[in-house]
Amino acid sequence: MKQKFYSLKNILAKNAQYNVIFGERSNGKTYAVLKHGIEQNVKTGKQMAIVRRWGDDFKGKRGAVMFDALVANDEIARLTNGEWTSVYYYASRWYFCKYDEKDKRIVSELPFAYGFSITAAEHDKSTSYPNITTVLFDEFLSRQGYVQDEFILFMNTLSTIIRNRRDVTIFMLGNTVNKYCPYFAEMGLKHVKEMKPGSIDVYHYGESDLSVAVEYTKPNKQGKESDLYFAFDNPKLSMITGGTWEIAIYPHLPERYTPGEVIFKYYIVFDNDTLECEIVNKHKYMFTYIHRKTTPIKDAERKVVFSPDFSPYPNHHRKINRPCDKVTEKIAWFLSNDKVYYSENEVGEIVMNYLKWCGKV
Repeated sequence: MKQKFYSLKNILAKNAQYNVIFGERSNGKTYAVLKHGIEQNVKTGKQMAIVRRWGDDFKGKRGAVMFDALVANDEIARLTNGEWTSVYYYASRWYFCKYDEKDKRIVSELPFAYGFSITAAEHDKSTSYPNITTVLFDEFLSRQGYVQDEFILFMNTLSTIIRNRRDVTIFMLGNTVNKYCPYFAEMGLKHVKEMKPGSIDVYHYGESDLSVAVEYTKPNKQGKESDLYFAFDNPKLSMITGGTWEIAIYPHLPERYTPGEVIFKYYIVFDNDTLECEIVNKHKYMFTYIHRKTTPIKDAERKVVFSPDFSPYPNHHRKINRPCDKVTEKIAWFLSNDKVYYSENEVGEIVMNYLKWCGKV
């Protein structure tokens, strides 16, 4: 059966300023937005911004091949009514081009798209881009970690592009590699973790006209032809083949223990999740066991709590990897020596993302 690729039709119907789209890899999300940007350019002359985290994402072949799939499918020729057949990339700009009978390249006078990296936002502040009305931030979800104050850097990049206008539509695309994402918290997208494939949630913000549409794309029932290469019995690969959230395998409890063998408890609060961490002494060895806590922390001001949030309490700390006394040194020892076990893989994901946050602050 013919493979069905992702379409922007449903999310565009929400008429939101921000369109957050995530799902399985290689299902056509980026293709659809790039095509949409070209369609807008052909119809109105308006341009597109392609935003990535790092400037290296545009260097050399990474930038040159951005539109190769559309060129291979003759979309450029079709959308421009045959005026252009290919795309030429130079200095973070994309131009339409074609080749004459002598194979000489003819390039359009103006670019239809510009590249921006959020880590270089300071360098673009003095430049104006009044014709950009479509913004694509690709790969906004990351499993490797985020740069410091990334959301603010992204907002600064958008401010440079948008200036004093209200005609810009923003697309944020990602694969389901990590549901613990700072953008979700910073944008108030509180229900992403509970979303089902194929659903679209729309968020509104007080009395403003701002709206954010969030779509968890529906997986292709027929699958992709490339799924053959990822058919290993490995749950991490389901993100590629089915669009489920990628979750690593973490060590589980090696041996049962009694409440009397718990010698110390501390807590991690991260991304609206509260974890109880128990240091267990089994006489022969010691380890830390981490599980969810579904009730409030009793006497929270007196307990050792690690959280990105600021707190005046002396037992509350932000970074578990930077011990400041004997107690936090002993806590950090278990983490640095891999003597930690988790009640479920999801709990391991929370701790992993918290530790990444600690490393970036």
